[in-house]
Amino acid sequence: MNNQSLLNQTLRLKVKRLGINGEGIAYYKKTLVFIPYALPKETVLARVTKVKQNYVEATLVKFETISKERVKPRCPHYAKCGGCQLQHLSYEGQLAFKADVILQALERYYPKGAKNISIRPTIGMDEPYFYRNKLQFQLRYQKERKMGLFQEGSHTLVPIDDCCVQDPLTQEIANSVFQILNRFEASFYDEKTHRGLFKTLMVRVSKYTREAQVVLITTKKNVPQLERIVQAIAKSNEAIISIMQNVQPDKTSLIMGEETIHLWGKETIREYLEEQHFDLSARSFFQLNTVQTERLYEEVRKALQVQPNDTIIDAYCGVGTIGLSVAPYVKAVYGMDIIPSAIENAKKNAQQLENNNTHYEAGKAEVIIQQWVKEGLPVDGMIVDPPRTGLDDTLLDTLQAYPIPKLVYVSCNPSTLAKDLNRLSSLYEVQYIQSVDMFPQTARAEAVVSLTRKN
Repeated sequence: MNNQSLLNQTLRLKVKRLGINGEGIAYYKKTLVFIPYALPKETVLARVTKVKQNYVEATLVKFETISKERVKPRCPHYAKCGGCQLQHLSYEGQLAFKADVILQALERYYPKGAKNISIRPTIGMDEPYFYRNKLQFQLRYQKERKMGLFQEGSHTLVPIDDCCVQDPLTQEIANSVFQILNRFEASFYDEKTHRGLFKTLMVRVSKYTREAQVVLITTKKNVPQLERIVQAIAKSNEAIISIMQNVQPDKTSLIMGEETIHLWGKETIREYLEEQHFDLSARSFFQLNTVQTERLYEEVRKALQVQPNDTIIDAYCGVGTIGLSVAPYVKAVYGMDIIPSAIENAKKNAQQLENNNTHYEAGKAEVIIQQWVKEGLPVDGMIVDPPRTGLDDTLLDTLQAYPIPKLVYVSCNPSTLAKDLNRLSSLYEVQYIQSVDMFPQTARAEAVVSLTRKN
């Protein structure tokens, strides 16, 4: 059938399951149809809006039958800002989806092993709202100054002053900063002209100390009235203990640039995880959901089957949080990351925690691991928590060359996880996959995978 003939047609469809982005999946004859905000077991009328070679996209027109799992979205901005994808689905349904989306990825990218892998039920939250400890809202001039998130699939900013997945303190501070910038008639970035100074506002809050850091991301270092703006922000909320500036001059999707400047107060805020404290700088990676991070790290230790005499490598270690959560239970932890400032934070965090069994170096994991093993380091296990792009090819080559007995893979992208498990299958046996809901109300799925080296 010529799919192009379906354009603008309204189809009656039975939704089968949810796709990796949380959209409903249905079939019209043999054509795959993606329908945002439709749920499994619903019968809907949907109008085809886009036609691709192997599938079509459609928008909901009418429900004929409605799923028992459908709930009213809590957020007034839902379906506009693009930040959440699953607020219309019950939380129990969301947890089931997170495990199913991992299975979908395995069926597609690791079909030979999918049936034999145990995917455990998703570990959820008691309160699946107000969990995000970091806010990153865009600042734009679009006929007027706006602060918020881009509408999905566009660069039209949706103004947001109340987000139900953000820690309320991050939103409170963001609203105050926005008012201050307006009061000073600050120059907001205009994408069309590539002019304007204030580009993004970042606010990070500690779940346990309630310390807050404000980061003003600007297109240039020199900003008129910046000192007065900073003083006003410092006085606006007693939780604020740190104000930083980051310079991002480029037209890019990357939020932050290379240069970060200390403007006021401390350079870091302190957070606690499992009674261990960590000092976080503006560019430090730290999980967005503090409560679930503690559960995630507990699952990492279980998957690693930690023993007192183990020496563990923490690849892609960031500020060291995963490795430091393992350190009290093992002989030694060795970590590396390509961001030097993150390694400095990791070293400081280890020192403050009085963990004398840790060692950190800046550089690429595949290079440093080879160096350590060649120098005689006995490695019993390794934790990998890679970016969404997955494991680097050279790191896989390193695992091929150096038989590390235990491997724990922490994944934030089921597709790249499945691809990597397929590539690792000649070396490792997957014991199980534990799904952990780090991002309620969204389609993002996090997983902890336990792997053991084949004999």
